[in-house]
Amino acid sequence: MLTREPTRARHLEGPLVELVSGDVTEPASLGPALTGVTTTISAMHGFTGRGGPAPVDWLGNVNLVHAAEAAGSGRFVMVSLCGAGPDHPLELARMKYRAEQVLEASSLSWTVVRASAFMELWLDIIGEPLLATGRATVFGRGDNPVNFVSVTDVAAAVELAAIDPAWAGQMLEVGGPENLSLNQFVAVMTRLCMARRRTRHVPRPVMRLAAILLRPVSPALARQVASGVVMDTRPLTFDAAPGRRRLAAITATALEQAAAAWLAGHGSGSHPAA
Repeated sequence: MLTREPTRARHLEGPLVELVSGDVTEPASLGPALTGVTTTISAMHGFTGRGGPAPVDWLGNVNLVHAAEAAGSGRFVMVSLCGAGPDHPLELARMKYRAEQVLEASSLSWTVVRASAFMELWLDIIGEPLLATGRATVFGRGDNPVNFVSVTDVAAAVELAAIDPAWAGQMLEVGGPENLSLNQFVAVMTRLCMARRRTRHVPRPVMRLAAILLRPVSPALARQVASGVVMDTRPLTFDAAPGRRRLAAITATALEQAAAAWLAGHGSGSHPAA
């Protein structure tokens, strides 16, 4: 596993995981890290970093692709986003798309795994305040249906793509079994937490203004707010059936399953009514 700070990733080390120091924004560090590597998997993102997606999701992936070519790493699997494209309103999706183009034009045997919104990320965003205060925050009206996929399903798809040569030269889209609005997402969480449903909605005009005002002082937070506007206004549903037929070996994880596992990991199956 490539990491800029091995000391901070020691908890991930194990019999099957070796930590290697390197930084995708520093091409010179990648050659030694990829020595002897036959398959490279890129699951990086710079969405929450101060520099943003461009130096990581685009240029970092470009550096990694070129380093993998130089090292003779024949297979390369890149995790990207459903809907990534040159005109997407989110910079992250635009940068992922640019990186996809570089990978597809390379000499590597590539596979791109595009995923919808991660359930576990939104379980953190919604669940942690709910456990702490009994209240959830929804960005916007919360009625726009969104497809959520569990990271375990995405990881399983990446594993298949890495070991099965039949996936070479293909783009694989992975989504969850449900299209849910954030209001429905909150309803599932509040029921499992046995908390009163107290939801605070952040109006879209406030979000749009905050995304602009926050750029100079907190670019990462500004990007998160802007993404909330996109999630509340842009079509983000996904028909998982075609992909699931191709990934029959992977059992799709429903939100209730992921939420129950998330709550167990947080040492709580319930929350007193607040």
